[in-house]
Amino acid sequence: MLDLLLRNVSVPGDRVVDIGARAGRTVRVDSNQDAARTIDCRGLLVMPAGVDIHVHLRGGAQAYKEDWESGTRAALAGGVTVIVDQPNTDPPLETPERFRARVDQGLKKSRCGFGINGAVTPDAEIEGLHVAGAIAFGEIFVAASSYGSAIDTGMLQDALARVARLGALATLHLEEPLPGTPSTLEEHDRLRPPAGEDQALARVLAIAPPDIRLHCCHLTSPDAVRRARVAGATAEMTPHHLLLDREAFAPGDGRGRVNPPLRTRAGREALMACLGEASVVASDHAPHTIEEKARPFPQAPAGFPSVETMMPLLVARAITGEFAVNRLIALTSANPARLIGIRPAGFNPGDRADFALYRRNVEPILAERLHSRCGWTPFEGMPAVFPEIVIMGGEVAYEHGRFADLPGYWIHGKGYVA
Repeated sequence: MLDLLLRNVSVPGDRVVDIGARAGRTVRVDSNQDAARTIDCRGLLVMPAGVDIHVHLRGGAQAYKEDWESGTRAALAGGVTVIVDQPNTDPPLETPERFRARVDQGLKKSRCGFGINGAVTPDAEIEGLHVAGAIAFGEIFVAASSYGSAIDTGMLQDALARVARLGALATLHLEEPLPGTPSTLEEHDRLRPPAGEDQALARVLAIAPPDIRLHCCHLTSPDAVRRARVAGATAEMTPHHLLLDREAFAPGDGRGRVNPPLRTRAGREALMACLGEASVVASDHAPHTIEEKARPFPQAPAGFPSVETMMPLLVARAITGEFAVNRLIALTSANPARLIGIRPAGFNPGDRADFALYRRNVEPILAERLHSRCGWTPFEGMPAVFPEIVIMGGEVAYEHGRFADLPGYWIHGKGYVA
């Protein structure tokens, strides 16, 4: 007997098939096969669930912004079943002991699959973090950002050499900020320009070992995207850089502050035009409360909540024909799964049986309906399509606004030793 049977699923190639799940994997379906549960998917868009490799789940002293339970519930409600938590926590994940404590917290409270990156700082025990199960290293702050200090060139060169020897993935926050303190979004954009991303990447490539695996986070510069591709690195874009520009906010509105900054409309359109050269779309979910974002611009922290809205924003645009569904699956599910070394979710036998089922109804995003603890969204009112049902490991994890509260699970890196 199957654990789950999805009937009348439209798959790429204009075929309609039945898809089964058993023991967490997609399996072939024989005629008249029984299942513990059957869902008729006629009229629904069925997609492999998202893998969001850039999420800051906060917790600890920052739990008022977000924690494991609220953040992973938000992920599920947005069609994401695997997230990768970033290590610039308070305190940062520099030691195996802190890393293991973070894993334990996730195992107790997470509602979806999760990996955790190891920190790269002056005090980071890179080799120990690798053995502890770090799925990657970074984001490495080539320039300072919220809760992340920049590391100097010598330290960066040493860290990249150590990560390369481990055969691990290094993820990069690439900026070259100019001196000054911004008081408006325009000044913020000017002081952290797109050209700085390309310059920072060129600097990293000049000192990086030739065999290292590099991933470039949240790029806004088409030149940096192309440089990454030529160098064999992977390039990540975010929904906020693709869909928002600084003109969407009042000049001094701290809600629009994020690193890298929102660009002009022309800059955003140029980035969208080179989406075909990107490897991954990830949310860079970095929640702060609305009270924090309402501070005077120089004191407002940079970052947006976005793990729950990433897929719905993009699915809405796929339904209207702006994005090809196959390309969306690659950017948000297949490619990120491959990058972190896990089996993809999908329609083929042996794939992870993780799916999101979307009814083709576009609705506005409303913060009051979202699940992040921070309580607001920069995408208020924008068109989106939220999943009605989310399946994780062949089981229904979220259905019509209700969570099954299935236990999350940890995905460890290749260097893990129990």
